[in-house]
Amino acid sequence: MKYRAYVFDVYGTLFDVYSISEKCTYYFGDKGISISQSWRQKQLEYCFLRQIIGTYIPFHEITKNALQYVCTVEQVYITEEIITDLLQAYHYLSLFTEVKQALEMLQSETLVVFSNGSVDMLLPLLNNSGLTSYFHYIVSVDEIKQYKPSPLAYQHVCNRLNMQPKEILFLSSNTWDIVGASQFGFQTAWINREKATMDLLDVTPNYMVNNLQELIVQQK
Repeated sequence: MKYRAYVFDVYGTLFDVYSISEKCTYYFGDKGISISQSWRQKQLEYCFLRQIIGTYIPFHEITKNALQYVCTVEQVYITEEIITDLLQAYHYLSLFTEVKQALEMLQSETLVVFSNGSVDMLLPLLNNSGLTSYFHYIVSVDEIKQYKPSPLAYQHVCNRLNMQPKEILFLSSNTWDIVGASQFGFQTAWINREKATMDLLDVTPNYMVNNLQELIVQQK
């Protein structure tokens, strides 16, 4: 392989954030799926806004605030117990089907998790899914309190790994993350499972694939 490290985004790349819709449907009935989708969008929006205005709070707090906002807008009944249970569900998100086999195929490489998620969310998720042992580093933006796609967040990965941006292949399903990482100088792979359209922000990923295994085949 030609990269010194393979750096993976977590939410939407390794794990299906919308797998939480089952739990949302349990509590909110017919509104469950739409609430799970709006929750994710508001979660991202709060990350971006707080990064812009310089009012960082950890990802688990943003996730809670986003849920509370969406439930208020949707006018659904919610208690602290329900909030706690839904936040706990973030520790049990579903893996995309090809992830473990893809990671096994890369075991001779340096593998890294890099996420906006705080460690108190990442570690339980990785442990519960059996992924922890695959990764050499777990890197969170919480260590510097700068959310992706800030260049400072991507620089933090380079600092932790003691590598140059061009030596790193960054993998994400999120177009905003691919744009940020590409502009910073990472080599990038867009995992486009949903057949989406790349944002028009002057960036073309080095690789555009349907899943992780397809990327690994291209690398060999």
